[in-house]
Amino acid sequence: MTDTYQHWRIERGTDGLAWLWFDKADAVTNTLSAEALAELERILIAFEEARPKGLIIASAKPAGFIAGADIKEFTALDTASGARALIERGWNGFNRLASVSYPTLALIRGHCLGGGLELALACRYRVVVDEPATKLALPEVMLGIVPGWGGMKRLPELIGPAAALDLMLTGKSVDARKAKRLGVADECVPPRVMKNAACLLVASGRPPRALPLMQKLMNGPLRNIVANKARKQVAAKARPEHYPAPYAIIDTWRNHNGNALAAEEEMAAIFGSATARNLVRVFFLQERLKAFGKDCEFAARRVHVVGAGVMGGDIAAWCALRGMTVTLQDQSVERIAPAIARAAKLFERKFRNDARQARFALDRLIPDPQGHGVTRADVVIEAIFENLEAKQALFADIERRARPQAVLASNTSSLRLEDIAPALQDPARLVGIHFFNPVAMLPLVEVVSGAQSDPATVARAMAFVRGIDKLPLPVKSAPGFLVNAVLGPYMLEALRCVDEGLAPEAIDAALVAFGMPIGPVELVDTVGLDIAMAAGKTLAGDAAGKPPRRLVELHGAGKLGRKSGEGFYRWVDGKAQKATVGSIPAGLAERIIEPLLEATRRCVAEGVVADADLADAGVIFGTGFAPFTGGPMNYLRGRDAGAQSTRPPAALLAPDH
Repeated sequence: MTDTYQHWRIERGTDGLAWLWFDKADAVTNTLSAEALAELERILIAFEEARPKGLIIASAKPAGFIAGADIKEFTALDTASGARALIERGWNGFNRLASVSYPTLALIRGHCLGGGLELALACRYRVVVDEPATKLALPEVMLGIVPGWGGMKRLPELIGPAAALDLMLTGKSVDARKAKRLGVADECVPPRVMKNAACLLVASGRPPRALPLMQKLMNGPLRNIVANKARKQVAAKARPEHYPAPYAIIDTWRNHNGNALAAEEEMAAIFGSATARNLVRVFFLQERLKAFGKDCEFAARRVHVVGAGVMGGDIAAWCALRGMTVTLQDQSVERIAPAIARAAKLFERKFRNDARQARFALDRLIPDPQGHGVTRADVVIEAIFENLEAKQALFADIERRARPQAVLASNTSSLRLEDIAPALQDPARLVGIHFFNPVAMLPLVEVVSGAQSDPATVARAMAFVRGIDKLPLPVKSAPGFLVNAVLGPYMLEALRCVDEGLAPEAIDAALVAFGMPIGPVELVDTVGLDIAMAAGKTLAGDAAGKPPRRLVELHGAGKLGRKSGEGFYRWVDGKAQKATVGSIPAGLAERIIEPLLEATRRCVAEGVVADADLADAGVIFGTGFAPFTGGPMNYLRGRDAGAQSTRPPAALLAPDH
């Protein structure tokens, strides 16, 4: 084979094996563009004449195996024929790979996502490299689309439909070891032996993995039972009018054995849906947040957190989980102990199959009642109670002892940085790093610039947030910043409805039906009625400063929500006990969501965030605002135009900035 290729490199060994290295030109990450897939097909055709003893497909990029299809190409789709051509491209190409007469193997190191995993599934064997960065997933459902290049057919045939549907319907990833346990991978090996392991396996003649009898029956005569159960599970979490893709995955597997081309009507509807356009838009918004801090070389290794309450303790635990050495300060070891206990549970959950890693993470979290860790920390985060004088005194002390280059940050949610900063000799050092509760679940962190904040320090703060695998959102210092500023009016309107006699259950059901992950009354209970009261007008008061009547009554009776076991709801084992919902008044969701929309619009107009796209990103990732809408500002644009998502698809897919 003398041909040269732009995206692939072929190496032939003396053992007769061929290595096919994927190295997408002019890109840091491998993605399966139309051009790359066309070259792969040409290579496979050429191999028919110069047949190798075995073919190993691997990545030449240090960034991973394959990140999936080229999303930018998807944004250009505007016709049903275009959607079919895109599906056909990968389906036919991977069928060709699956049907070659010689053994094939995918050597997977790093991320293997979407079309990348579908390519690997078309190979006879898969070897995964046992490293933290190795993740396998079919995340198409998170973009509102389906694994149309063979994943819906091959994954159920490989590991059984129950496990396969679980992966496809959630989009969740598995690490190398779990991939081996599930049967997605044939071998899981350390990096030092990966090439030898690949060569041995591809030349072994080992028959492909065979499913147990029950799994075969579930792929055959019991298919309808499995599909119906999966549909019920999806229906409990996602409405078909909001998220049609998971239903299409189930139906395509059940009715067409996973062949997306045979489900032409369903695929045209999915790929042309407003949900798909908006979820791809959300993907680009997330990528924009991930880019913040990339240009800063600051890399924090030591973090000091002051305040071991729920928020401070959980911030400390998350930083330790992400590999940093963390000192946690409070008035005594006894006050720190509950935070350590919560951290231990988090580490056990995250490292379920690796007790050593859980222990190492716990070792990195150090109780520090005297605050000695301040002197060595790269980042110091204050997470004490919301009292201006206390925070001023604390930062004055921290500044005297901290390293000159350390980032000094407050997690305040209601106080202005400009009011805290005068306590410092150098006020420019102070920024806000505002996490959300529960820290381990919510991906967004607001990085707050006060009028005095040094831009270089803000950049370091954003680099720190990316370093702990969170999404940094730059915001200006203003009451409530972005997320609390939009949540406050929303929650207030819901509590006004309670005062008017509407059942909390009906209010929450209306907003969940709208697409929110949790109803606003349950959210108040989860946040805590004491916090809702303490936050003043932002969360609890109307224009006259008068908080909702029922909120005041419950707070006065010591009923603080989930933390006390009772608030608007009674809580048992962390779950709100709700009565059966009767009829929901027409227009209720629209009434309650309207203040959130207007507050978002106001934050953009006042420059709390730089533009409407960042506002959408912040509200989606900070509150869970219905992602299928593309965010509140996108929702408003569509509504103001008379119908949501009436603009050409490409205009909605890529953010404006």
